[in-house]
Amino acid sequence: MNKLMTRLAALPRDARDTLFLLAVIALVVLPQVENLPWWCSAITAMVLVWRGMLAVQARPLPSKWWRIALLAMTLGATYATHRTLLGRDAGVTLVVILLALKTLELRARRDAFVIFFLSFFAMLTNFFYSQSLLTALTMLLALLGLLTALVNAHMPVGRPPLMQAARTAGWMALAGAPIMLALFMLFPRLAPLWGTPGDAMAGRTGLSNTMRVGTIAELALDESIAARIRFENDKAPPQSQLYFRGPVLAQFDGREWTALPLWARGAQSGQGASNLRVSGEPVRYEVTLEPSNRPLLLTLDVAQKAPVAPGLEVTGTSDMQWFANRPLNDLVRYRAESYTQFQSGPLKRTAGQLQAYLALPPDTNPRTAALAAEMRADPALAPLSPQADTQAFVQAALRRLRTGGYTYTLEPGVYGNDTADEFWFDRKEGFCEHIASAFVVLMRNLGVPARIVTGYQGGEFNGIDKYWVVRQSDAHAWAEVWQEGTGWTRVDPTASVAPGRIGQSQRLVQQPGLFAGAIGAMSPTLAQNIRAAWEAVNNGWNQWVLNYTQSRQLNLLKNIGFDAPSLEDLAYVLLYLLVGASLAGAAWTLWERTRHDPWLRLLGQARARLAKAGLALPETAPPRQMAQAADARFGPAARPVRDWLLKLEAQRYAPSGSPGPSVPASLATLRSEFRRLAWPGANSRG
Repeated sequence: MNKLMTRLAALPRDARDTLFLLAVIALVVLPQVENLPWWCSAITAMVLVWRGMLAVQARPLPSKWWRIALLAMTLGATYATHRTLLGRDAGVTLVVILLALKTLELRARRDAFVIFFLSFFAMLTNFFYSQSLLTALTMLLALLGLLTALVNAHMPVGRPPLMQAARTAGWMALAGAPIMLALFMLFPRLAPLWGTPGDAMAGRTGLSNTMRVGTIAELALDESIAARIRFENDKAPPQSQLYFRGPVLAQFDGREWTALPLWARGAQSGQGASNLRVSGEPVRYEVTLEPSNRPLLLTLDVAQKAPVAPGLEVTGTSDMQWFANRPLNDLVRYRAESYTQFQSGPLKRTAGQLQAYLALPPDTNPRTAALAAEMRADPALAPLSPQADTQAFVQAALRRLRTGGYTYTLEPGVYGNDTADEFWFDRKEGFCEHIASAFVVLMRNLGVPARIVTGYQGGEFNGIDKYWVVRQSDAHAWAEVWQEGTGWTRVDPTASVAPGRIGQSQRLVQQPGLFAGAIGAMSPTLAQNIRAAWEAVNNGWNQWVLNYTQSRQLNLLKNIGFDAPSLEDLAYVLLYLLVGASLAGAAWTLWERTRHDPWLRLLGQARARLAKAGLALPETAPPRQMAQAADARFGPAARPVRDWLLKLEAQRYAPSGSPGPSVPASLATLRSEFRRLAWPGANSRG
């Protein structure tokens, strides 16, 4: 390390500054690696390393034909990857690759400025994909690096230390912070002009609009956060009752479950299930929902009234889901009220009303159909009433799951076409989607209307910020069955196979990495406490920065005295602040000028007048030397100027009270005489 630092210190300034700029560019691009095509990341890394080697070895830059060839190749690769050269993803790819290629023609200061501004833009593109606190901190560091490089480029010839430029850049950022804060607080909040990544949940825990059974051999746990919940007065239900409702799936083609069309479920703005019956005290809470690229609003099962989501129109369906009027591509915060004890749907079956919840594809899962026939013929399950019939069948199926050797696993292997048959009779293992699907297929074969509900179950309480954290690894699937006289009732068959999965008493966790495993070995609770603290900080970032909405801006104006604030008031307040900041800056500039030595300023004005007359003098020349030079250059024409310069010298070096034949003139007098002086012209000669 010492040898490396010594070699870097011995480099010429041009090579040192180039390496620093390349390191800053790498920091700007690094968070984008997971969003860029692999070839873009590889070419960018190779170009930056190549440019660094050229700087260290003082070798010439490649010819323009190399750059043209690389540009053509990358344009073709961008089009082949994205099928367009426009849009967010293709645009970001081009910006990054052009930034890297521009370093290959970094010769003059003008080229450096182009790279600076391209880097600033590339830095902003990171927020197209993530607005997390970690991204913001990384980009803040990159911003300080770019400002340091920009300040260093304006520093005089020589080898000024980078730390000096970094201090100046830090003061610049600090001076701009109040304006940045004012713009953040008061600039009207506009909808984002870009999209978000598509749904990439396949093969990982999390919600999806469909559920394809048996095609995933191994399920990876995704520990990313789906939502944060803050219960009113910290009165949270027991974990076993924390079911957050997501997509309701009723159509089955033998392998894949999908939702019924919206027209078949019924939807009405601001209303949910038309026949929802609730009991007990309502649970009030606030949800901070992470971007999902879907319009679904998660609620605790179930919400009787539409969630209050500022800026969104909310629509409910008869199967108790709530949808916003647009995909949720950014952080959303809303309030809701739910009941954990409820029933819904019709109490009596009418012709065709529940037929969609009994439908099964023909010639599938024959052994499950035979099992249903055996259960219907079992005298122990002889129906006393339609409601008792359903309850008996449900309890028999749950008893089979508890006692039949079934296990819960995230590695069930790939299932065949008859997934319910394989689960009930062959494999006897799977995760919640296998269990819920097999259970619903059995219920439908028994003539019991049933459907699958997906969502999240459980959560993790963060004692630092008092929020419940719901992760993608909490994604769950359960069933609802319809009973005569009761309606739809929740049944969670996974609880019969793995009771510890429900309520999170045995929460699914990822295998820790090397670093986290080492921390866990030293202190079992340290890693958990560190994560809780970091997530609390992230939650604060989400609540106060990312979720700072237009309504909160207007509430801010209301708190400072506006009765009915509007966007116009917001613009006026922002304008007044900016004008005030400008006036304060001007006043500070005037005050700063008064701090300069007025004697030196007057001497500088005299030097400038002599230079205009054709006599250039160094800034270090004292008044007597200037007087002698003027006398020699202009002769008698410069005599008034010579006398005035000697008076100026006496004013500084022969102050009042010193022995001498005359009293030195004051600065005010000298300033007045300066304005009346007849200065020699450029053609004056002695």
